[in-house]
Amino acid sequence: MNRSEAIAARPALTGSARAVFRRLAYDGPSTRPQIGTALGLSRPTMSAAIGELQRLGYVEMIGLIRGPLGRSAAQYRVGPEAGHVLAVDAGATHIRLRVSTLDRRLLYSCAYRLPIRQFVLNEEISRAVAGQVAAAIASTGPDWGPLRTVGIAVPTRVVGPDGDAEASRQNMVFTAFRPPKGSAVVLENNVNCAAVAEQQYGAAQGETTFAYIQIGLKIGMGLMLGGQLLRGRNGGAGEIGHLSFPLAPGLEPQPGAAEQYLGAEALMARVHADWPADEGEPPTDTAELLHLVNQGSSVARRHVERHSADIGAIVASCVSVVDPGLVVLGGGLGASPLLLPKVRQMVDRLSYAAEIRSSSLGADATVLGIERLAIDHTVAATLGEEA
Repeated sequence: MNRSEAIAARPALTGSARAVFRRLAYDGPSTRPQIGTALGLSRPTMSAAIGELQRLGYVEMIGLIRGPLGRSAAQYRVGPEAGHVLAVDAGATHIRLRVSTLDRRLLYSCAYRLPIRQFVLNEEISRAVAGQVAAAIASTGPDWGPLRTVGIAVPTRVVGPDGDAEASRQNMVFTAFRPPKGSAVVLENNVNCAAVAEQQYGAAQGETTFAYIQIGLKIGMGLMLGGQLLRGRNGGAGEIGHLSFPLAPGLEPQPGAAEQYLGAEALMARVHADWPADEGEPPTDTAELLHLVNQGSSVARRHVERHSADIGAIVASCVSVVDPGLVVLGGGLGASPLLLPKVRQMVDRLSYAAEIRSSSLGADATVLGIERLAIDHTVAATLGEEA
């Protein structure tokens, strides 16, 4: 049976059963009275909906909770037959992976550091993804249920079915990796995924309009406008790493040079070139540079403040274009609170008013975002709401 046939074979759920399932998937375990009150469903309707879902294995009772009057209520959660998702952050420095239920109970996770940093999506990343996914599938437990969706966050723009996938390089992730048969695949840009995660669980929780700007080995931006992720016609919305730079008399701007200047390796090259001999060995990476700032190094602080000002100028440009009101800074370097004062100062001086916050999810933002998108896809498919 192929995937289309499998979806068609799933029994149609009543509206009340769909509402209960969605509630349990997105809000976690709950009792019948709690769900019924939240959804405005009568006790008979709740009983019928729970029974419908239980027969399919889509929900399961996990115990009883005693109320304030001494009465006990059955507590339910998403059941094993609803299946699970596998989320992969196919990054430039690490492969991060999470396997979880549709209500985000973690079943398996790992983080694999690539031997060499990769500046573009390539076969090396694909091989690493294949190895980590194979290890996760080999660890599948008997109570995990079927694998419904594989979500993959990639460090490149992602186009839709009618776009030029060869130009975007998004399919490079499949050169050595083949998704498991029978599961759907959700592919999304890594910075967009981080923006999704920050809105759902992080520094932008509850916000409908904001920009997430990643500063690390590479730079990028994810835009959430009115609650919708902005991708653009060519999947390139927010690709600030492609900005031409520098812009000054007598200098020829080059495509993508902004990323080359603001990326971590260029920063560390400047640090090494300007590190005084009497300060000892220069830091090997941005993490060590930030550590030296915290240890009181004035030289390290000078470099971080200069880089923060450069980042602030880019952030100000982004604010001038989209006026998001809120900017969340993330990535290996961008998430450091040490950058905030100078970035805020530059944005205040160069652009519109915007609140600047540090990511609260750190390195996990991307994998948590693609997990959420994989869950969204699976819930929609289970409820017969696929586009």
